[in-house]
Amino acid sequence: MTSFNKFYQKIAANKLSHWLDTLPAQLTQWHKKSLHGEYAQWQKTLDALPQIQASTIDLTSSVTVEASKEISTGEYKRLEHLLKKFKPWRKGPYHIHGLHIDTEWRSDFKWDRLVPHISDLKDRYVLDIGCGSGYHLWRMRGAGAKFVVGIDPTQLFLMQFNAVQHFIKDDNVNLLPLGVEQLPELKAFDTVFAMGVLYHRRSPIDFLYQLKGQLTKGGELVLETLIIDGDVNSVLVPGERYAKMRNVWFLPSCDAMCAWLERCGFKNVRVVNTDITAFEEQRKTQWIDSESLQDFLDPNDASKTIEGYPAPKRAIFIANT
Repeated sequence: MTSFNKFYQKIAANKLSHWLDTLPAQLTQWHKKSLHGEYAQWQKTLDALPQIQASTIDLTSSVTVEASKEISTGEYKRLEHLLKKFKPWRKGPYHIHGLHIDTEWRSDFKWDRLVPHISDLKDRYVLDIGCGSGYHLWRMRGAGAKFVVGIDPTQLFLMQFNAVQHFIKDDNVNLLPLGVEQLPELKAFDTVFAMGVLYHRRSPIDFLYQLKGQLTKGGELVLETLIIDGDVNSVLVPGERYAKMRNVWFLPSCDAMCAWLERCGFKNVRVVNTDITAFEEQRKTQWIDSESLQDFLDPNDASKTIEGYPAPKRAIFIANT
């Protein structure tokens, strides 16, 4: 069973100690709801992962764990068999003892786009909201962050994170199965990341206030989201689906997004990158059993989604409290 006791011990001794007022009760409730179905099977798979001593861990240029000696063909096949039980692997890639987990998204591309524009993460407390399997958590730690917390309510993502954590073993990197609406106003993080989340929220303004409530005074928000072309009043509200996704609510223009951030009290708001999602960054691999970007676009016009909306275009915004 997933235990969060080490996390409680860690935050009891750091500036997140006030989170203990609410967090244990929330995670106890989560445990009561999770101990059934696929989760129980995933836990068995996690428990079956081999114990392989790591000699090299690289979180600076990738997420790579290398064994002190080359593992046997049998060990490699067993490792691959077990980790594929956690499909689909959406965000990555990971390199675990010679095994390349070629995830649907090349999340390292996004990381490379944003790193030149953010504040140095050295010795910072960092929160990643909607972190998926936690790929960027490891890169944040590799960039020098002192303590990294990711939240994502999806059980499979927690299992994928725990599988990687099994080999890396770093108690200063953590993932909690929570949604942003379950966070109190901690006001304790130096940097908050929210990437690929805003368009899934029914109330983007409430979401921005929730992000602001996690930051220390003078802290930095790094927000990446789908955007459209247009002026300060341009916002796309899709119909039932956008790129085959049901839960897409608001796609603002860059100017509109900046106005929202400023309305919520953020300062020094700027757009540091815009990028059209390419097939090289999101594609189908052997580590997912579903469709990917190519299936979400008009087969005759890649500038449009299958529904006729503008194809996915993303922007990175940075702001301060």
